[in-house]
Amino acid sequence: MSAIINSTQSMIHDAYNYYLWTLSLADHRTRGWPLVDSPTPTLLYTILYLLIVWAGPRLMKNRKPFRLTWALIPYNLSMAVLNLYIASELLSASTKLKYSYVCQPITRLSNPDELRIANAVWWYYVSKLIEFCDTFFFILRKKENQLTFLHVYHHSTMFSLWWIGIKWVPSGSTFLPAMANSFIHVLMYTYYGLSALGPHIAKYLWWKKYLTILQLIQFTTAMIMGINGIKSGCDFPLWMQYLLVIYMISFIVLFGNFYAKSYIERGRKALYGDRPFESSQNGYCSYSNGISKAFANGKESKKGQ
Repeated sequence: MSAIINSTQSMIHDAYNYYLWTLSLADHRTRGWPLVDSPTPTLLYTILYLLIVWAGPRLMKNRKPFRLTWALIPYNLSMAVLNLYIASELLSASTKLKYSYVCQPITRLSNPDELRIANAVWWYYVSKLIEFCDTFFFILRKKENQLTFLHVYHHSTMFSLWWIGIKWVPSGSTFLPAMANSFIHVLMYTYYGLSALGPHIAKYLWWKKYLTILQLIQFTTAMIMGINGIKSGCDFPLWMQYLLVIYMISFIVLFGNFYAKSYIERGRKALYGDRPFESSQNGYCSYSNGISKAFANGKESKKGQ
């Protein structure tokens, strides 16, 4: 028994020493910034988020849904403005620094434009905490059908993973996924803000599905960038590139499944109803036979008259 205890203590001690070693590799430029030095706040906020996801629908079960239009419009439009600021800062500073879109090493310099990159990435990280409100609004409005695994997985992991980003790699190739995602979020939150105005506005917002297409393009591009960085030996932390590739694959699978169910399957049902669609040829023959039968029946009915 004492051997097991000693072994456990040794493992804990080694893990703690490894954690201290990793901290020594953290980027000095973001040291002392809010929420950055310790992982504790990020972990606590994430755990609290998951607890609310679990308990919220149960607390709302016998209550009427809140409308929240007064909160949804300013929230979504404010998030659109915040993401526009982040994307614009990253684009402007990276252009001045002549950052590469294929492989950009971390320089750890403290010149004004490098600090603009780091500052924008920090705001991007904080925006992932603010985005927890997306879920809370779903709960208060009793939109449980939107509390999917994809939604909860996306929100709970992005905040934690971008703490790693701002802690160790707040510049370099990190800028590109943050910039691309922020531009997409400008469109997304603008859409949600306008749709909150009511059905008379929502009916003109035809471009929702294209947001998912843009996200899939973004995830695929980021995955290719990570694979290329690994194969070419890009001077960017290798562990970060492997993490990026694995994470992007999970998003491609989940968002791809969402797109297929939401738009492709819905379109198929609109065309063919709930009948199984074996092949385009069979579908065409079935459709042609239906027309032939209807035409023949029409002739028979005329003869009867």
